[in-house]
Formats: sequence, structure tokens, C-alpha cells
Amino acid sequence: MKKNAMIFKMSLMSLGIALNVVGALIASLFRIPIYLDSMGTILIAFLFGPKYAIVTGVCGSLLSGVTFDYYSLYYAPVQITTALSASLIARSGLKGPLILLCGFPTALASSLVTALVFGGLTSSASTYLVILLNKTGLSLTLSVLFTQIISDCLDKGLAVFISQKVSQQMKGRMTIYAKIQ
Repeated sequence: MKKNAMIFKMSLMSLGIALNVVGALIASLFRIPIYLDSMGTILIAFLFGPKYAIVTGVCGSLLSGVTFDYYSLYYAPVQITTALSASLIARSGLKGPLILLCGFPTALASSLVTALVFGGLTSSASTYLVILLNKTGLSLTLSVLFTQIISDCLDKGLAVFISQKVSQQMKGRMTIYAKIQ
């Protein structure tokens, strides 16, 4: 019975990794100023907690990094922050506008990577906002931080909202699945 439960979790984690990679690819191809690279991480955080969400997020970043966006490799540790934040939101049951808080720790972590490793410029469409803010007189670091706060809070807020709805639907079915086993 435990073996089937682990296979089930790993299957859903694989789906989460695929959601992360496909979301990142869509955001990259269409130059959307949000990232869509953590939908799977957040969903797994809601379903199984931080341990499984961290593995999902890091694996998604690594897969994206070796397939189409090498910048993703450097943001793998940021997925850990996202997984932990989403797990806290899932446990606390926050709803409404407060779910945007999930993106704040991620914004701080990703702005450090963006500013220190890449000098503020990455493959993301949010780089355009960084450049615009920098040209208005803000320092590069503040431009990156402000951009990351806006884009990460919107991105993670959207992912949390969707994950809340999907996990509510899935949890009922998962208990049925567990009883069948």
C-alpha cells in the first residue's frame, strides 16, 4: 500500500515538474512579464507539503535550464523559497488578496539572484520593466527589487489561487484513491 502511495505522489510530482516547465516555456515564448514557472511547485505544496514541493520546484528549474532557458538553473534555489511560502499559505488557509504574500519571499530571493548574478538583466520579459525603472533614475538594485515584487507577487498569487481550487477538488478524489488501495 505504501508503494502505491509513493508512486501516486511521484506521478503527481512529475506532473508538477511538467507544469513548471511548460509554464516557463509559455511565459518565455510569449514574453509575458510573469514567470509561470512555479504552478506545479505550488500545487504540490498544497497537496503534499514542502518536502515534495521543493523537489518538484528544483527539478523543474533544472529541466528548464538544460532544455531552453539556462537562466533557470540559477533560480533553482528560489523554488525552495516558493515551496516553503506556498506550504505556509496552504497550512494557514489564507484566502483573498493575502495570497499575494506568497510571492514576497520569492521576490526577495529572486531579486538577489537577478541583481548579483546577472546584473539585473535576464531572459524574462520583466527585464523590460527593470530597464524602464532604471532609466527613470532608480538604481539597478531597486529597479530589480521593485520589478520582482510586482511580478512575483502577481505570478505566485495567481498560482496559489489556481492551486487552492485544484487541490480542493483533488483532495476529495485522493482520499477515495487511498481507500481503494
